[in-house]
Amino acid sequence: MEVLWHGGVIYTMAAEGETAEAALVAGGKIAKLGTYEELKKNADTEINLNGKVVYPGFVDSHMHMIGHGEKILRVDLSKIESAEEMKERLASATANLVGNEWFIGEGWNENNFPDRKIFHRQELDEITESPMLLKRICRHAILANSSALALAGITKETPDPEGGVIVRDNDGEPTGYLLDAAQDLVSAKVPEVSIGYLTRALEKSVDDLLSLGLTGAHTEDMGYYGDYSRPLQAFKNVITEKRKFRAHLLRAHSEFEKMMASAEYFEPFIEPGPMKIFADGAMGGRTALLSRPYNDDPSTSGVAIHGDDELKELVALARNYGEAVAIHVIGDLGLEKALDAIEAHPVPQGKRDRLIHTVVVRKDLVERMQKLDVILDLQPSFVTSDFPWVMERLGEERMEWAYAWKKLLKSGLIIAGGSDAPIEEVDPRLGIYAAVTRRNPYDTHEGYLPEEKLSRFEAIQLYTSGSAAAICKEHERGIIKEGYDADFTVFDRDLFEGAAEQILEAQVEMTVVAGDIMFQKVGKVHS
Repeated sequence: MEVLWHGGVIYTMAAEGETAEAALVAGGKIAKLGTYEELKKNADTEINLNGKVVYPGFVDSHMHMIGHGEKILRVDLSKIESAEEMKERLASATANLVGNEWFIGEGWNENNFPDRKIFHRQELDEITESPMLLKRICRHAILANSSALALAGITKETPDPEGGVIVRDNDGEPTGYLLDAAQDLVSAKVPEVSIGYLTRALEKSVDDLLSLGLTGAHTEDMGYYGDYSRPLQAFKNVITEKRKFRAHLLRAHSEFEKMMASAEYFEPFIEPGPMKIFADGAMGGRTALLSRPYNDDPSTSGVAIHGDDELKELVALARNYGEAVAIHVIGDLGLEKALDAIEAHPVPQGKRDRLIHTVVVRKDLVERMQKLDVILDLQPSFVTSDFPWVMERLGEERMEWAYAWKKLLKSGLIIAGGSDAPIEEVDPRLGIYAAVTRRNPYDTHEGYLPEEKLSRFEAIQLYTSGSAAAICKEHERGIIKEGYDADFTVFDRDLFEGAAEQILEAQVEMTVVAGDIMFQKVGKVHS
């Protein structure tokens, strides 16, 4: 069936300001662009947009889809603004726990608290004796109470694991605050959730993403729920011909070889991606790896998740299978070590390596990246979440090349945009707004490091052509062009017009994947 889309503004995003009057869609592809009059004779049916505005389908270039669903299902701590409020919320949420039933909380962030308090395990013990695990918003740190530490066998004598830190008090006793690889000691003791649970979480996630105008996401879920087959089955249960969504799966290095040997997908809607590797941690917990110590804690420069040789060996393993890598790098030394490994083992032709986050860089590292086939996977909302406290972490000198989206774009590097949900809010409107204004919604200041603001066209490109280029599909997705996938995000207004706050206030009218309407705001768009 050939469907003619018309009656609104269709931004192709192939060039700034370029629009089409009508688009003919057939077999999930854009068959032809042109005027309504010339295309209507070929149409079997029509969809009148009634003045609405169409963009290429928005894609989140880095998130955790199951984790986002879990955040919806579980107790969300990310909006809590004081330690007192968090304690009250936890007491209420744990009141009906029975015996050794685990409590998992999502997204606490001490930087939201006036006193920046980090709870001690003994304070958590006062809330519940059941094992408690609270994931910090960055997912590079957790808090655990004494019951959880006991189940994990963590005592005063337990050494720090490689790539992690067990934070201790003045007597050497664990406080319950565990950084990076040390988290795994407790996480490994949490009972394995069922495939049914993973499916429910993913259903919540996909339905929410579609309602926000996202037609796809590059997602990292294959290393967190036991054997890869369990989350992969959940994806197959949820993403079907009836619920279309484009999930590009990053494959954790721990599961990579098994997935290369036996995993089966549901392409083009569930497709395999690169090997995912962590080079360092996060800025919030001071585990992002910096070339010089933290300005507000000179005792540390962060954490290297892998030794140099091990990191190179992982990249070499991916190359043995002809695959790219996706490396988490937040600090400049983490980035330097990732580039060392990539340069030692170049990416195969037709593939691109991905550097996820790339928050703190240096000019010499930019020059090295310009010589490589890499894309930078940035999260615009990190600016609004991390400022102003991050300036204390880094000091003034390092800010020139921190969160430097505009300079990186001007350097000719390919950039994609994502949320890192559930760490940040998944709504692409928030990411676009953050990239354009570099301030929190409805703030009135000039923005944090305002010289790094992106234009609206550049910001929307992060979620369209940028995300397509991240997976080497820039010749079939990311713009509205003949022969490309018919993935559309339809808003009630033009994101290029009016005050920047119009971006936040825009309402998603429809989300279209492969020509099929997967979300529609009731009564707003008619065929």
